[in-house]
Amino acid sequence: MLTLAGVNDGNLVELSRLLGVKVTLRGDTMTISGPPELVERGVELAKRMVDRARQRLELTPDDVLRLSEDDGAGGEAGGNGVGDGRIALPGVRKLIQAKTSGQAEYLKKIGENDIVVGIGPAGTGKTFLAVAAAVDALTKKKVRRIVLARPAVEAGESLGFLPGDMQAKVDPYLRPLYDALDDMMPQERVQKALETRIIEIAPLAFMRGRTLSDAFVILDEAQNATAMQMKMFLTRLGVNSQIVITGDKTQIDLPKREESGLMQVERILPGIDGIAFHYFTDVDVVRHRLVRDIIKAYAGDGD
Repeated sequence: MLTLAGVNDGNLVELSRLLGVKVTLRGDTMTISGPPELVERGVELAKRMVDRARQRLELTPDDVLRLSEDDGAGGEAGGNGVGDGRIALPGVRKLIQAKTSGQAEYLKKIGENDIVVGIGPAGTGKTFLAVAAAVDALTKKKVRRIVLARPAVEAGESLGFLPGDMQAKVDPYLRPLYDALDDMMPQERVQKALETRIIEIAPLAFMRGRTLSDAFVILDEAQNATAMQMKMFLTRLGVNSQIVITGDKTQIDLPKREESGLMQVERILPGIDGIAFHYFTDVDVVRHRLVRDIIKAYAGDGD
């Protein structure tokens, strides 16, 4: 019941705000009152909230908002696999689950294709879900290692004079990948996997000349890969390997004369069997609700 109500009854307040109804929770009974058509919608949304709470899934006001907007929200069906939008990882207390139908479709494509390109704005779970799918594949011994790569491109700041060796200089670029891994695995297991190179996190430039077999490979921030780098990366694909490429076309930090490799593959690879493209929208944003509004504002500015 605490999960259902939320902190300071925040979930009930959000339900009331969204539909213009009065919501009360006494003991194990929820009461919704208001105009009949609004009450009917409120009951449907409340049922979905109850389902999530019963499954011990996280439920916040932002989740209530998504449930109200996304009638086909992913992860409502049973099962525990990438293809059905749910991933149960050992050592992680919460079930990782698609929160929108767009996210569920993304995981389904990852389960069915050797190469998946996920394109969309910040906060849509592109990288988070890809890393979850990679850890799931490693745990189930579908692959022997995970390789996570990012282009080391400065986003408007110059980091060239940072102190330290090469690894220390590139770590700021790779930190989001470490953060995602920390959410998926116990810290000591992450550290051991990094030391034994079962998991490798490296700048994209370090991929040259390698063949990646029996691996789940993720290229994050792919909009900052050049066309040549992207071709180099895609041709690393070895036997029993899978690639997920993620990027946001609105945040390209390459010099103006360089073509983004993400834009190029979007143009030349559709239609090839085994390669799938997935497009996220602001509806799939799962960060703070203001992130969605900010993305809409920038899109409307025409910049």
